[in-house]
Amino acid sequence: MARLLVVHHAPTAAVRSLADAVVAGAHDDGIEGVDVVVREALSASAADVLAADGYLLGTTANFGYMSGALKHFFDTTFVEAGGALSDDGSAAATRSGRKPFGLWVHGRYDTTGAVRSVLAITGALAWSQAAEVLEVLGDVDDEARASAYDLGGTLAALLS
Repeated sequence: MARLLVVHHAPTAAVRSLADAVVAGAHDDGIEGVDVVVREALSASAADVLAADGYLLGTTANFGYMSGALKHFFDTTFVEAGGALSDDGSAAATRSGRKPFGLWVHGRYDTTGAVRSVLAITGALAWSQAAEVLEVLGDVDDEARASAYDLGGTLAALLS
């Protein structure tokens, strides 16, 4: 059975509603053969990453960057999970064994820096962006939750 790992930082009710919608979409009744594993960013491990066939990442946009919790996830799993580093210690692009991932980001005013930072790190992992990034600004409404549901369903369907 394929495994989809959902790693998120959802510190508010609004962001939690996006996470819940993503997970619900990944569990859609029309999708079979996918084990959905949900981890808060501070508790996800390299073993979780290595056991997964695809990934969904969720974060808030904080001061122009991803949440500290998601950054901690990357910091503690990057090398063991197959991240590639250049000789100078910076992230290096890798092409082998690409696994699909999706991303959702919530911000009050801007998500640009958070998206850029996550995509820079995932570009140095053996992951491939499989869906458009879901960027939600301000209040989380029904349309945003529906898009989050679709994101979860899309990644799960790719693995089914």
